[in-house]
Amino acid sequence: MTVTLADVAARARVSPATVSRVLNGNYPVAASTRERVLRAVDDLDYVLNGPASSLAAATSDLVGILVNDIADPFFGIMAGAAQTQIGGPGDGSGRAGGEKLAVICNTGGSPERELTYLTLLQRQRAAAVVLTGGAVESPDHQAAMAAKLAKLADAGTRIVFCGRPPLPEGDALVAALAFDNRGGGRRLTEHLISLGHRRIGYVAGPPERTTTRHRLEGHREALRSAGLDAESGDGEGGDGEGEGGDGERLTVHGPYDRRSGYEATLDILRREPGITAVVAANDTVALGACAAVRDQGLRIPQDISVAGFDDLPFSVDAVPALTTVRLPLFEAGARAGRLAMGKENPPPGGIATIAAELMIRGSTAPPRVG
Repeated sequence: MTVTLADVAARARVSPATVSRVLNGNYPVAASTRERVLRAVDDLDYVLNGPASSLAAATSDLVGILVNDIADPFFGIMAGAAQTQIGGPGDGSGRAGGEKLAVICNTGGSPERELTYLTLLQRQRAAAVVLTGGAVESPDHQAAMAAKLAKLADAGTRIVFCGRPPLPEGDALVAALAFDNRGGGRRLTEHLISLGHRRIGYVAGPPERTTTRHRLEGHREALRSAGLDAESGDGEGGDGEGEGGDGERLTVHGPYDRRSGYEATLDILRREPGITAVVAANDTVALGACAAVRDQGLRIPQDISVAGFDDLPFSVDAVPALTTVRLPLFEAGARAGRLAMGKENPPPGGIATIAAELMIRGSTAPPRVG
């Protein structure tokens, strides 16, 4: 026999409206009353009719978290942290009562897939959407995103960016939590320059991503400030010598993965055997760069220094430990989850820049003389 909301109300000695308030978490209820209702839900094994509930309400119990690659710790850490705040009141009981169902949407870095997931979440009347990581810098995609997010917001969905800047146009966001990728990239290269490095290779991420551009801009700002060659051209993953200054010849773009780091570093070493340092787009790319350096019979950092970005958990366990830029991924993800749930007020103006911290470890040292 199917247990109804009225059965739960009778068991808890409250009205059906009170049961609904407890389960939806949208109205204050006395702690003792809430406890009686939740105990009745457990005793009767009552299951809320989610589709019917979402039809009656403006939004459902669904929260979408969009990531480029859930296997990448950068995204996994943020998504997991956001989910800790989306799961409900945090009383540790594991019982229903205001919780939301967090669904991870893995886009694979595809702009089209990103829009598709947003459409699906719109159809499900998602209570909130958290979009993580860098955005694609395509005017057409940005316009499509702004239009889609505006529709979601008009339907009552909360929109939070985590680790990406706001769109050039569109005011549908609750908040945008943007990492200081440009400042982190600048401080990392300044550190290498302070050690005496002058010929620095750079393994960049995909050129169409905001994260890639901001980190590379910081790197080149540091080179310019030091009076080093920093032409703005970019080399493509091993396609030839290119023409221009070191900013072009010593920069190679590729995916944010280990293989890209390996192949791009070999390419840079071929172009310029005299480099003394390699900066990688992220820590995973840096692992590939380290492997390439070692496969060429070179030592880290005695012959070539290597640096990464993000300070992912494995960075400190690399041999030698990886100099990198720490982004507070868990803290940012948790804050995004709170903002998505309405547990925290948005920052002034809806935008917060999250500082990046330089972590100096054993993979960087002064260049060897002679």
